[in-house]
Amino acid sequence: MGPSRREAIAALAGLPALSSLLAACRRGPDEPAYSGAIVGADVLRGHRIRTGELLSRPVARKESVGVAILGAGISGLSAAWTFRRAGFTDFRIYELEDEPGGNARSGANAVSAYPWGAHYVPVPMYGNAALETLLEEVGAVAGRGADGAPEWAEEMLCAEPEERLYFRGLWYEGLYPRAGASREDREELARFEREMHRFAGLRDAKGRRAFALPRRRSSDDAEWTALDRISMREWLTRGGYRGARLFWFAEYATRDDFGSSLDDTSAWAGIHYFASRLRGTASDGPFEEPASFLTWPEGNGRLVKHLLKAAGERIVTAAVVFDVLPRPGGATLRWLDAPRNEVVEVAARHVVYALPRYTAAKVLAPWREGPPPFLRAFEYAPWLVANLTLSGRPADRGFPLCWDNVLYDSRGLGYVVATHQGGRNQGPTVLTYYLVFAGEEPRKAREKLLAATWKELAEAVLADLSRAHPDLPALVTNVDVFLWGHAMARPHPGFVWHPEREALERPVGRVRFAHADASGLPLFEEAQDAGVRAAEAILSEEGESFRSLLG
Repeated sequence: MGPSRREAIAALAGLPALSSLLAACRRGPDEPAYSGAIVGADVLRGHRIRTGELLSRPVARKESVGVAILGAGISGLSAAWTFRRAGFTDFRIYELEDEPGGNARSGANAVSAYPWGAHYVPVPMYGNAALETLLEEVGAVAGRGADGAPEWAEEMLCAEPEERLYFRGLWYEGLYPRAGASREDREELARFEREMHRFAGLRDAKGRRAFALPRRRSSDDAEWTALDRISMREWLTRGGYRGARLFWFAEYATRDDFGSSLDDTSAWAGIHYFASRLRGTASDGPFEEPASFLTWPEGNGRLVKHLLKAAGERIVTAAVVFDVLPRPGGATLRWLDAPRNEVVEVAARHVVYALPRYTAAKVLAPWREGPPPFLRAFEYAPWLVANLTLSGRPADRGFPLCWDNVLYDSRGLGYVVATHQGGRNQGPTVLTYYLVFAGEEPRKAREKLLAATWKELAEAVLADLSRAHPDLPALVTNVDVFLWGHAMARPHPGFVWHPEREALERPVGRVRFAHADASGLPLFEEAQDAGVRAAEAILSEEGESFRSLLG
C-alpha cells in the first residue's frame, strides 16, 4: 500500500512518521483537541489574474488619480509614506487582499498580537536615512549620541534570552550546535567568523562596502559580484569547510532569510546575510556582535500599522488589478472590485508597481505578449506560518524559553514567542511557527501545500514541535495556519548581479517598479528602499506640476 495522505503531508514538511506523535494531538480518532483554520490570502482571487478572463469584462465605472500604487506590502506602503511626508496626497493604493501589509501582516487574539510573516528588523548599522526616520517615528529611537548615531529604545530591542537551539534532546543557547563540537568544529566556526568579518570590512575604490543594505549600496566590483555565479555550498566547499555543523548553521541562515537551501542560494547572497550586518574589523578579533534586532509582539506588523497612517483612507482592499496599460502622459489600469464583482477603470498620471514581479507577465499590457526573458529567472519560495495559542508554557530541558527557538533536526525554522517582549514568562502565550520549503521545486511544493487540509497541516506542525515539547499538544487551544504560495524571491546563483535583472528595474513608460524581489534579497530594508525610491523619482520628475498640487 502507498503512503497515506497524512504521511504525504508529513513528508512534505520533512517530518518522521506521525502515528505515535499524532495520538497526543486529538481527543478521538477524528477530533482535534483544538480549534483553528487556514486564514489569510484568498488564493482563488489572486489566481483570477492568471486566466485572463477578466480582460473581457465591461467597465462598470471610471476614476482618476495622480499616482496609483499597486500593492499594500512594505514597498507600496513606503511609497505612500514618502508621498505623504512630501505633502503630496493625490495617490491611491490598490491591494489584492482584504488586509494590507504583505509579508509583514499580523494578527491578534485575547492572548497577544502575533506576526504572520516578518517579525524583526535589524538596527541599521551603517546609516539608512529612510529606515532610521521610520523607526524614529514608531518610537524605536530613544535619542542620539554626540555623533548623531541613534540610541535604540530598550523596550523595542529583542529582550534576553534571544535564541536557543534544540539539539540531541536538550535546548542550548545560541543557534550554532556547540554541544559536543570537536576542536576542529570550533576552529572551523572561528575561521568562518573571521572570513565574514573580513567581508564586512571590504571597501572598493569608491568607498562602497562589498556587502551593504540595501543591496544597491553594495560595490559592483567584479571581484565580489563573481560570487553570485556559484552557490553558497560551492563557496564553502572551495574554502575547505567540511563540518556538518557549520553547513547546517549556514543553511539555517539561507532558509531563514531567503527560503532557499545552500544549493539554491548564491554565494554572494549567503555571504551578504552575515557580512551586511557586521561591522568589519581588520584584526582577527575580538569580533563584534551582529546588529541587534528590533521586534514587537506583532513583528513587523507594528511598522505596517504606522505606515497605514500615511495611507489613511486612500487604500482600496479586495482590489484585483489585472490590466496596466502605459500611455503617453500616464497609464490606464483596470481592477476588479471583488466584493461588488465590478470592473473599475483608473486613469493615473503615474503607477508604482509594488506587486511581485512575476505578476507583471499577466498584468502589464506590453509584457503579456512577450515578457522579458529574464522574468522567468524569478523563483519564489512557498512558506507555511502557523500561530499556536497555548494555555500555558511547555516544559523544557536545558536552556530556557527564548524569543527565537529553533529545532536542529527539522525543516521548519522553529518558532518565536509573541509574548516574549512583554516579559510574560508564565501563563498563556502564542507561538509563531515557520516552515519553508527550501530545496524543493517551488511549483510542486505550492501544489502540495494548497492541497492539504487545515487539519493535516496543523497536525504536521504539532508533530514537528512535539519532538522538543512532548506536552505541547495538551496545551494548544487554537492553531491557525497561513499559506504563503509566493512568499519571497530566492537569490539563486546568477540572479542578484545578472545584468538582465538590473534592466527589469527600469520604468515602462510611467510605470515604476517597487518590490523587494527585484533586488534578489527579500528583506524589509530592500522593500522599503524600493518604495521610497519609486516615490522620490516620481516627485522629482513631476517637479513644479506636483508641487502645485500640494498647496
